[in-house]
Amino acid sequence: MFDLPKYGDGICLARMADLLDMLAVDRARLRRISVVVTGSNGKGSTAAMCARIGRAYGLRTGLFASPHLFRFNERIQVDDVEIDDDSLARLKRQVEAMIADVSSRRGEQFGAFEALFALACLHFQKSQCDFAVFEAGIGGRYDPVRLIGARETCVTSVDYEHIELLGNSLELIASDKSDACAAGGTIIYGENCRDLRRHLVEYNRWRGCTPLFVRDEISVDNEAQSASGQHVDFQFGYHDFRRIQLGLPGAFQFNNAAIATTLFLLWLQREQPRKSPERVEAAIRSGLRDARWPGRLEIIQQAPLTVIDVGHTPDGIRQSLASLTAIHGADDWILVTGASRDKKAEQIVGGLAPSFDTIICTAAHHKGADAQAIAATARLGNPEANVHVAATIADAVRLSQEMARAQKRKVYVAGGLFLAIEYATVAKGGHAEDLEFF
Repeated sequence: MFDLPKYGDGICLARMADLLDMLAVDRARLRRISVVVTGSNGKGSTAAMCARIGRAYGLRTGLFASPHLFRFNERIQVDDVEIDDDSLARLKRQVEAMIADVSSRRGEQFGAFEALFALACLHFQKSQCDFAVFEAGIGGRYDPVRLIGARETCVTSVDYEHIELLGNSLELIASDKSDACAAGGTIIYGENCRDLRRHLVEYNRWRGCTPLFVRDEISVDNEAQSASGQHVDFQFGYHDFRRIQLGLPGAFQFNNAAIATTLFLLWLQREQPRKSPERVEAAIRSGLRDARWPGRLEIIQQAPLTVIDVGHTPDGIRQSLASLTAIHGADDWILVTGASRDKKAEQIVGGLAPSFDTIICTAAHHKGADAQAIAATARLGNPEANVHVAATIADAVRLSQEMARAQKRKVYVAGGLFLAIEYATVAKGGHAEDLEFF
């Protein structure tokens, strides 16, 4: 997309501010219309649900999310429509010209994510969005989204990730993500942050940020999930919504839906107070029911039943596996697994292996760890399992589908984003090597 490295030189905030000014982005308006989503797991789903609620309410809504799964355009959407190729190319040229100018003056290298963030800001401004949802890339303290100055933000969950950048404790990681919120704002914390509550309350105290926690200040109750759908009761302040239907599967989506709903309610109270409660509730119900976000416990085919999941942290893997068995049952699964070279395979594959008696280990074309090494990890995690090795994703698709049909089994593909998306692409007749990521 951009001829830039993934990350730029050092901390990007000053050069990003220069770039947004050069592009004539109205940052005061951007702040008014925007909310920011940070976290280790669940950011994409939460952002998608929040944006869908905004659209259901009648707002022209922008969504900036990452990573993309199949094409770069997915990262920037207005009213659920991806940015078109012509607009993307035109804005790319504009951003590149300004980056060249700022880089020359400052003697600093921009990163690709920074450039794409600036492009999204420009696209939402030109599209005259009324509401915008921005997903952070990594952390929050030095991520470009901090420049928005959002007063309503969230930390969906916290897990050990990017520790070389964010810190080697959950307290440090959660603190970094919290800093996406402007002083005096409100930060919604997902339920797995509750053990850090005392730390986070004190961390935010002198910035005047108000912390709210799912299952404390925000009530989630009567959760139900099945293959036919799931629903939940939600309560926050005077808002009390019963039996809200969710379009996204998985028990972890109850947490994400509560965060998305509260984010929107807080933003609406600030920007458009005294609106009809009936209209607000209708938008929330419609938005959560109709929200879609590919890759999370997504069924890519029915015969044989094949489910993919892009989770790539140990906690995300555990949550997805629990929801898979709750929705589709625990028996008759073939696991297709692998891990990226920069991830801890022993935690990811080791966490999956004990639950499956048949495991196919493979390597994604993009950053995939050696399939034989993955197989060794799987055997260590489950010595009783029947472990197979498939050198490529194409081999893994062929073998898993043949075995599932012959044995009347189901296929679960889990271990990381590249693995899951490459499998889905090949299963639908495409080629893993044609996908482009950064």
